[in-house]
Amino acid sequence: MLDRTQIDRYLTHLASERRLSPHTSSNYARDLDALCEFLERASVRDWKSVDSQHVRLFAARSHAGGLNPRSVQRRLSATRSFFRYLQREGVAAANPAVDVRAPKAAKRLPGTLDVDTLNHLLDIPPDDALAVRDRAVMELFYSSGLRLAELVGLDRGAIDLADRTVRVLGKGSKTRVVPVGRKAVEAIRAWLKERAGVAAPDETALFVGRNGTRLKERAIQLRIAGWARRKGLPARVYPHLFRHSFATHLLESSKDLRGVQELLGHADISTTQVYTHLDFAHLARTYDASHPRAKRKT
Repeated sequence: MLDRTQIDRYLTHLASERRLSPHTSSNYARDLDALCEFLERASVRDWKSVDSQHVRLFAARSHAGGLNPRSVQRRLSATRSFFRYLQREGVAAANPAVDVRAPKAAKRLPGTLDVDTLNHLLDIPPDDALAVRDRAVMELFYSSGLRLAELVGLDRGAIDLADRTVRVLGKGSKTRVVPVGRKAVEAIRAWLKERAGVAAPDETALFVGRNGTRLKERAIQLRIAGWARRKGLPARVYPHLFRHSFATHLLESSKDLRGVQELLGHADISTTQVYTHLDFAHLARTYDASHPRAKRKT
């Protein structure tokens, strides 16, 4: 049997030293558990015996078993990272996953909500505290392009309504300050009046559930989907759709790719290019207008 305590130590390392989010650590735990099961079925007894052929077959079997290319890529990433840790600890001499590549994933372009649809969705009557909260949640998603985990993690002190900014803890524990629009400020002010009667006395979260504690990700997903159904929207509406709509609408108006990258908290601008599905015609016009060798003679 493989020594699974190495995986437990690695997961502790992720949480304490690399400070990855619980969600990421949970994904790594599942991926490494799948790796363990595969290797044990292949009669591999220790981590030093794992070679690139084992890892290549693990990836191929995962894909053949119905896992999509992106998930296979994540499994390989977890495997590479785990073996780097084993090398550092002197448990493995080499990293067998280094040269193994996952099948190519098609680049998916997420959908967006147009401005009229968003206005219709966000027109929520303030019938009760939860309706006021839900409007504030969705306004903030669209106003500032936050990820679901970022919004859930917001404390009351993270938002400055006078300055109209919110301090966000993003991926890799990186902090960024993002503007908050006028409509979102109004919605959050209305929610804060209701929050005083809902939140537990020692609760620091900006958004809380009916039990007075920090609102959960799943609850937000269900509430947004519920409002979309009530408004008669045909497409599935989920939190990340607001982030993508935010980026797309901002980019269409400003053409400032670097600015949108900063607001989204993307480390690599290529992520922003795919995420906001820049059309080639705009890129070509920018090239023709800007590059010294492309400008036409007048």
